[in-house]
Amino acid sequence: MSGGASSADASALFDGDRLTLARQLAGLKKSELARSIGKSPTIVSGWESGAKRPSTSSVASLAVRLGVDPGFFVVRPSNASRLSGAPHFRSLRATTLTVRDQATSYGQVAADIASVIEKYVELPELVLPHFSVPLEPDSSSTPEDAARWLRAEWNLADGPISHVVRLIENKGIIVVFSTPGASSVDAFSFDTDNRPLIILNPLKDDYYRQRFDAAHELGHLIMHRDSEPGGRVVEEQANRFASEFLMPEFEIRDSLPTSINSRTWVQLGRLKEDWGASMQAILHKSRRLNLLTDGSYRNAMMTVSSRGWRRHEPGLIAALEQPSLLARSIEILLEGGFTESDLLSECRAPLGLFRQVVSRTPDPTN
Repeated sequence: MSGGASSADASALFDGDRLTLARQLAGLKKSELARSIGKSPTIVSGWESGAKRPSTSSVASLAVRLGVDPGFFVVRPSNASRLSGAPHFRSLRATTLTVRDQATSYGQVAADIASVIEKYVELPELVLPHFSVPLEPDSSSTPEDAARWLRAEWNLADGPISHVVRLIENKGIIVVFSTPGASSVDAFSFDTDNRPLIILNPLKDDYYRQRFDAAHELGHLIMHRDSEPGGRVVEEQANRFASEFLMPEFEIRDSLPTSINSRTWVQLGRLKEDWGASMQAILHKSRRLNLLTDGSYRNAMMTVSSRGWRRHEPGLIAALEQPSLLARSIEILLEGGFTESDLLSECRAPLGLFRQVVSRTPDPTN
């Protein structure tokens, strides 16, 4: 556990919202937590709402059960980082509320850690303009417009983006891997009153899909600050943004397949390595640009399925792109005399989650 306040201090300064956060991080319902510490759900609800205050012994029991230090429950400063909008999950129907809550709570811990780090290390200036893309299908503004506009705003050269995650971090956006326990929600993103965060799936061990995921979430941050998350139109817009951001039409159109035959797969493999995008994403772009007919596209996807490539396409690059902004910041702080205990105490994060948030690589055992 991290260092922090004693159980007595935590009892006096107890914040019910922090209990909710710890419970959601553990993936527990109120009834499950209550049963595990020998209390009623009504009492736990009272603690979380602030109507009741737990005793010192109850705080200790909660800390042990939830794997946090008692100081985790102490009220946070008024200027602490807070989520400023609902997270963008791929599908609100595909995951349970408990898992979504767990993922959101992990995002809050990541935001807390980032805000503490930024007190001592100068992070890149946030450069995240907003491009409004209405949800109406006949809108004059499109996700492709947003992607081309952002590439221009960020002064990106023509051609493939060599490292999507590093580019996003260099623009001041925090990128981290989630815990395996929250991996069923796929990648997701949200804004805070400090910096936006993109949370990548730690189990999606695919360089090409990871790059698309990062660009997809960037699309949400650029286009959907005020949109209801999880809707079909919003998700499709983010996919279209990612496709154009990674593979601008004016550069790739003449190279895309217009029919499906044995040579097409060689062509797709070459495009995949050149642009760092999956064959499925390339095929989808060809269909969207009407270079492939519906029938040709369906046949191609049937081939993808029959070869077992839906989730495991062949590709030359195996290593994931690594987020490094927080990891390098921690290295700077440790070199400057800080200890891990100092940082844990200030951000009040459990040790395992702290190390996961600041890691360059996902930890499948965490």
